[in-house]
Amino acid sequence: MGGDFGPDVVVPGAVAAARGRKIDLILVGVESRINAALGKLDVRGVGIKIAPATEIAGMDEKPTETMRRKKDTSIQVCSKLVRDGLADGLVSAGNSGTTLACGMFIIGRIPGVERPALAAFLPTEKRPIVLIDVGANVDCKPLHLMQFGIMADVLARDLLGFSNPRVGLMSIGEEEGKGNLQVIEAFELFRMSSLNFVGNVEGRDLFTGDVDVVVCDGFVGNVALKLAEGLGSSLGRILRGELKRGFFAKIGTILALAALKRFSRLMDYAEYGGAPLIGLKGIAIVCHGKSNAKAIANAVDMAATFVTKKANDHLEENLAVNKDFTLFAHKRSDQP
Repeated sequence: MGGDFGPDVVVPGAVAAARGRKIDLILVGVESRINAALGKLDVRGVGIKIAPATEIAGMDEKPTETMRRKKDTSIQVCSKLVRDGLADGLVSAGNSGTTLACGMFIIGRIPGVERPALAAFLPTEKRPIVLIDVGANVDCKPLHLMQFGIMADVLARDLLGFSNPRVGLMSIGEEEGKGNLQVIEAFELFRMSSLNFVGNVEGRDLFTGDVDVVVCDGFVGNVALKLAEGLGSSLGRILRGELKRGFFAKIGTILALAALKRFSRLMDYAEYGGAPLIGLKGIAIVCHGKSNAKAIANAVDMAATFVTKKANDHLEENLAVNKDFTLFAHKRSDQP
């Protein structure tokens, strides 16, 4: 029921992904609206169930208020399905704060994970990379950054196919000792871990492709992600405007059209579907509020890949290898 377009976009996107991946769907929300959207599609051969939910979490509502006052929102029903083992994961284009809260308090964390984190995939000069965290945790301790790196390492292996991901820590300089106290202390933790830690990286390194995972707190990550989205859109418009100036520019536009289309596709969030919320006992994909059917389809596909690759099992294995960085979390794993 979430996002700017609700079932009119979410349902066809999910159905397209289910047909392509041969997976089953549970569509959660207001039954009449879901059936209306399904009525416009050919759903033959696709396993679909509807789980009714009578309420919707508004995009402008505070997560705590929503969870307290509305007990039958689509995102809460969806989270309970994952918690109870009736679904393997969820995809939502709704209120991201409510999705995060439901993930934390309904689905629950993997033992040893102090804080789940949102990851994003960014295009680079070579191949996509993982940026984590991009908004779930704006205030972090060094231990949290360390755990983000452990989780993103699994994501880079299972979803992007890296055999030994190069993990970098976002800072204001490449040299050891650069950054605030949080980053300096996290640097030492990363150096003691089993990860392929390559040291500090700067903002300019995000798109070179010379590192596979970039770790930062959610405040820095969210700014970086939205800067990349805005720059991609603006640069595309600037290029189109410049190439239309005069006769020869128009000829150049025709010659550069294919390259411009490839560039736009690389920077389009729909190509990556959504941001995985990792560290939970089931996968949750948080989609952009303006997601179209293509973005939803790619998000569902990503969730299916996460499940079939057994990424959560690999995450638990990675945490076990780096157990020294999860002892504090284990002591508090039963607390909200």
